[in-house]
Amino acid sequence: MIGSILVDKKPLVSVGPDATITQIAALLHEHRIGAVLVMDGDTIAGLVSERDICRCLHVHGAGVHDVCAREIMTAPVVVTESRTSVAEAMAIMTDRRFRHLPVVDDGKLLGLVSIGDLVKRRIEDAEAEADSLKHYIAS
Repeated sequence: MIGSILVDKKPLVSVGPDATITQIAALLHEHRIGAVLVMDGDTIAGLVSERDICRCLHVHGAGVHDVCAREIMTAPVVVTESRTSVAEAMAIMTDRRFRHLPVVDDGKLLGLVSIGDLVKRRIEDAEAEADSLKHYIAS
């Protein structure tokens, strides 16, 4: 379940709808992340990813620094629940062609997982299964 991935993650980074692209880019760099949620109070208004910033740069050129999150964010945002399996979450992200998925239970935002988080968990699970099988065979 992807809820267990959130336990090991850093605190969620978010911005308001009026945050500028310059501010968002600084947060992405500082926290070494690929996207931030755009929050309007406790509601997810959208998501701004590196891809959104690249698209904005292409459209706005040098004026990109003054563009606000609300102007380029992806919205509405697809979300999932903490009980979603890693495989299901990967399928959602692959089918919809995005790399970040907010986790929401009963209307409460729990966090954000990336495709990298999910791939890492799949690898850890596969390694644990292989170790278990090796131990079983050796016994």
